[in-house]
Amino acid sequence: MKRLLITGASGFLGSRTADFYAGEYDICAPAHTRLDITNPENVYALFREFRPGFVIHCAAVSDLGMCEKDPEGSRRINVDGSRNIAAACAEFSAKCLLCGSDQVYSQNGRKGPHREEEPIDPPTVYGQEKKTAEEECLAANPDCIILRLSWMYDTCTKNAGEHGDFFRTLAARLQASETFAYPTHDMRGITDVNEVIRNFRQALEWNGGIYNFGSPNDRSTYETVRAMLTSLGLDTGRLLKNEEAFASNPRDIRMDLQKSIDGGITFSATLDALIRHGRTFLK
Repeated sequence: MKRLLITGASGFLGSRTADFYAGEYDICAPAHTRLDITNPENVYALFREFRPGFVIHCAAVSDLGMCEKDPEGSRRINVDGSRNIAAACAEFSAKCLLCGSDQVYSQNGRKGPHREEEPIDPPTVYGQEKKTAEEECLAANPDCIILRLSWMYDTCTKNAGEHGDFFRTLAARLQASETFAYPTHDMRGITDVNEVIRNFRQALEWNGGIYNFGSPNDRSTYETVRAMLTSLGLDTGRLLKNEEAFASNPRDIRMDLQKSIDGGITFSATLDALIRHGRTFLK
């Protein structure tokens, strides 16, 4: 059986990835105590022991606030750890898939959808770390497949203490009696994590490089929620516009997905997937 190493397997994306591919691969999903990605010797030791043929690198510090508070600590994981994984994959001839972020497109002076080759200079620590990780990983291993992922959600909670996401947060707000608001100056794809995970299989066959990877969307976050609720026949009376967030510098990090489409992968449109899940979980 093919061997697959998954980093960050206790997190939102990694844990679901490990479960999904459990019957297809011999999986190693080590805890941090077994694999410290910031320690090159520890990384290489695990590669020598397990000899993976494929690696899906999900481990990251993705909380923007944590990155701003402790940039040195987050850089060790987001940049140094990613580079260590990429270099080990090159050394041991393992196919390497690294999870990047649409946050690299923030404030690049262009409207979306954004293409992979656009110049980027994200303003946040997290965005800069993901940009630097891309550069250093491809320098260490040109065969790396780097997927720029969008905002992801699931319809259910898998692990206790798991952070909320778009869908589950919206569901909770609909069950409460208070008003709730979403930004009008924020445009981005919002993607079902299960589609992302299913599509990893095809992406592992691609050549090295950077790929936008997620659902398309042509609406602001507020417009997306309103259209979803309207389609489902749910009350929109408590939904408010947040016109302050991103007002001075509107955020548009929608991604052009043609490169992924050319590679045989098509994602559901953001609104279509949300309505489909809403019919099951929000009615």
